[in-house]
Amino acid sequence: MSATDEGADLLDGAAQVRQGVTRLGRRLRAARAPGALSANKLGVLGHLHRHGPATAGELAAAEYQRPQSLTRVFAELERAGLITRIRDDRDRRQSVLAITPAGTAALARDMAERDAWLASAMAGLSDTERQVLRLAGALMERLAGDPSHPGRPGGRPTDH
Repeated sequence: MSATDEGADLLDGAAQVRQGVTRLGRRLRAARAPGALSANKLGVLGHLHRHGPATAGELAAAEYQRPQSLTRVFAELERAGLITRIRDDRDRRQSVLAITPAGTAALARDMAERDAWLASAMAGLSDTERQVLRLAGALMERLAGDPSHPGRPGGRPTDH
């Protein structure tokens, strides 16, 4: 296979994966209850749950967004009692955000809804297909966490 063919094959494969991820993401969002938390709110809660307390800037960087883009999200989560905001001991000018027990419960409910839908959908697949999906999930996690490809060209985070 020539370098040109390999490059075209990679692009075709990337397009197929992107399309599948996009469609599956839409289906998972559609399976959520009315009034469920937004993707941004779930992203913030998920990060705080997995990594512990963080500043607004740290959260924005982890979610590939600008801190200003998440200001309203932080305020709404705090008002709903899903996160708390405390002064940073290292730098009193900053606040540190942390997930509350109510935030953990809300995140768990949302994940359970989506997991139940996906498990039901996967039940129609063969064992081999389910194993391939598990492997694909692990590979996508690895790609999503790869700092050498953090966003748009130039390594700057995206706004969405």
